[in-house]
Amino acid sequence: MDTQNPNVPTHAHTRVAGKKHPNRHPHAAGLTHDNARHTTRFTVIGNHLAQHPELSLLAIGLSVHIQSLPAGSRIDIKSLAARFPEGTTRIAAALRELEAHGYLRRTRERVPDGRIITRTTSCNQPGHSGTDTPRPGPRKRTRQPGGKPLPAVPRPAYPAPALLQRATDLLTSLRREDTRLLLSGCDTAHLAPGVAAWLERDVTPAAVRHALTTDLPPEPLHRPAALLAHRLTAQLPPPPSFAPPQAPPPPTRHPLQTCDGCDRAFRAPEPGRCRDCRASRTELLEVA
Repeated sequence: MDTQNPNVPTHAHTRVAGKKHPNRHPHAAGLTHDNARHTTRFTVIGNHLAQHPELSLLAIGLSVHIQSLPAGSRIDIKSLAARFPEGTTRIAAALRELEAHGYLRRTRERVPDGRIITRTTSCNQPGHSGTDTPRPGPRKRTRQPGGKPLPAVPRPAYPAPALLQRATDLLTSLRREDTRLLLSGCDTAHLAPGVAAWLERDVTPAAVRHALTTDLPPEPLHRPAALLAHRLTAQLPPPPSFAPPQAPPPPTRHPLQTCDGCDRAFRAPEPGRCRDCRASRTELLEVA
């Protein structure tokens, strides 16, 4: 009578109600995840990038690719266009987006041999660099009372006070081109770094003014600062290319000529008299 049947469960299982069953989903549609834990060959990407509300899908994917590359990899426009089918125009626009939002920094440096090169730095979390001077976060935007925040604008690599002042003067003069471009002081302060980034790339003030004021919509502009911020980001030109300094041309070496006066050999482009004979002849003419 003491023998126990091992096949009989020790406790009776409680029946789970239909609506509370763990494997029963009230909504069949929607996303489900089938995830496996990575132990090798993986890159950690923040949701602030993967779910960025302003970056395009191409810019997000390009940033993920760049963050997965080892240090020293080439990520110039030509190299990326050779790797992906989007082409140089779309890739250049995506790089400008990443630069405007702080996920990419491109700075110019002079190397010991005198050349100026462009260094590219990928930031997996903008505003949290441990080596550079902290900058305001790229997603920090100016919010007007009762309005939407202004889009982020590019920032210059070296925000010198004189450069920002030139950018501010340019923005305040736009109302002379179009009265609808009358900006407040808050809007001007937000847009000035974007204009400075253009001026830093050797773009003339006239070219910046033309890019901001050409082909404006005919209807009233309810948010002119938002339109200018979009143009400053979407049309940001690439940094200028710097050619290595060229060596001066070698001096011209004239052929040997025989002097008509003393038969001395001298170098000259055409036959004639040497320097001494020309000087002597000049003295004789002056005496005469």
